[in-house]
Amino acid sequence: MGKLALAAKITHVPSMYLSELDGPHKGCRQPAIDGHIEIGRRCRELGVDTIVVFDTHWLVNSGYHVNCAPHFEGIYTSNELPHFIKNMPYAYPGNPALGKLLAEVCTAEGVNTRAHDATTLALEYGTLVPMRYMNADQHFKVVSVSALCTVHNLADSVRLGAAMRKAVEAHYDGKVAFFASGSLSHRFAQNGVAEEFMHKMWSPFLETMDHAVVDMWQRGDWQTFCAMLPEYADKCHGEGFMHDTAMLLGALGWDAYRGKVEVVTPFFGSSGTGQINAVFPV
Repeated sequence: MGKLALAAKITHVPSMYLSELDGPHKGCRQPAIDGHIEIGRRCRELGVDTIVVFDTHWLVNSGYHVNCAPHFEGIYTSNELPHFIKNMPYAYPGNPALGKLLAEVCTAEGVNTRAHDATTLALEYGTLVPMRYMNADQHFKVVSVSALCTVHNLADSVRLGAAMRKAVEAHYDGKVAFFASGSLSHRFAQNGVAEEFMHKMWSPFLETMDHAVVDMWQRGDWQTFCAMLPEYADKCHGEGFMHDTAMLLGALGWDAYRGKVEVVTPFFGSSGTGQINAVFPV
């Protein structure tokens, strides 16, 4: 039936949009933008029809949710960083059929998930920023999955990722990409010194931990990484508590996964946080 054609952990830092605009930071995130363009190119080459984004900016307090409206369109300003992302237009086709299928199979597998197709629910910038660079021509349909899960167990997010892959492979007629949209460590710079940390990590500890994690990914040491993920997410301020990463690895086999990650955009610091674009071989 269907196929999971590409999986990746991607950045969505709002300074990517700022990087487009005239001013002191123009061009500062071009490597991250280029990484998104390259991942989008690979999706096209592989015949992907829909991109499913595990979005760490979609906060939910109960259950798992899928935004699968038939169409997304609007003008977005970030309430978190309105001086970075403001008045950004977007328009993308959705995939209600796939979204409902994902939710049905997840629920059948014991992870209660709701699909929202007849909805005014807007996309968050964990989805909108990468789609800006990968999908400007609306080539791909888009489905967004809540991944800022405030009261959820990481183990359930692993099961959700596995169930979503099962849904695609057993019941969907098409090719899909899964993206974990979120950072590595996510300790934002303290208020008042943000400009100083625009291109830096918040602390040597967090930077050391992030580099160690990337090294594990590149070596394929998933048993070590999966065992430490809950503590790493806690002590290193993982974005969305790193539910996006748990979902992605669930889809790939969790600690039985044997792939070695390909870094597309090298690790970089941004406003204190650790960022990367990396492809996880399927």
